[in-house]
Amino acid sequence: MTVTRLDADRTRDLAAELAELLTAVVADGASIGFLAPLGRAEAIAWWRERAAAVAAGQLAVWMARGDDGRVTGTVGLAFPGKPNSRHRAEIVKLMVHRDGRGRGLGRRLLATAEQAAATAGITLLHLDTETDSPAEHLYRTVGWTRAGVIPDYAASPAGVLRPTSLYYKRISAPTR
Repeated sequence: MTVTRLDADRTRDLAAELAELLTAVVADGASIGFLAPLGRAEAIAWWRERAAAVAAGQLAVWMARGDDGRVTGTVGLAFPGKPNSRHRAEIVKLMVHRDGRGRGLGRRLLATAEQAAATAGITLLHLDTETDSPAEHLYRTVGWTRAGVIPDYAASPAGVLRPTSLYYKRISAPTR
């Protein structure tokens, strides 16, 4: 299993492979901002749009490939553009294909993003995830703190409104 940081060109070039992962995790019920069924063309376009954010330094993306060469996971780190929030970043689109689950890939991708954030001087990370989802269990077990729950925050891939849990993690001491 290899984890690689993608630049803008690679994000654009690999959009079709990344889209396969995206459509698969949405079909499996992952609440990551899309409704099912998610079409291949829509998923490819979404990934190609991310390339601009990567090029602008607003987003960092890592991709994992399995031993068979298939894309099995991704994680993103979104950097806010406001001057008063440059100490924080958001974990986005942590996705692991069902064939890669239960092998520590989610933990590895999350640790990769956390380490890169710390190296970039980020001191606080945050994310949101569907309440009571397998992802929420992962975040709790690797040291994230739940800040609260918002009822009916987002629709599941099936279109059902679900609560969302907000999490944060300090990854280094804030500077004063």
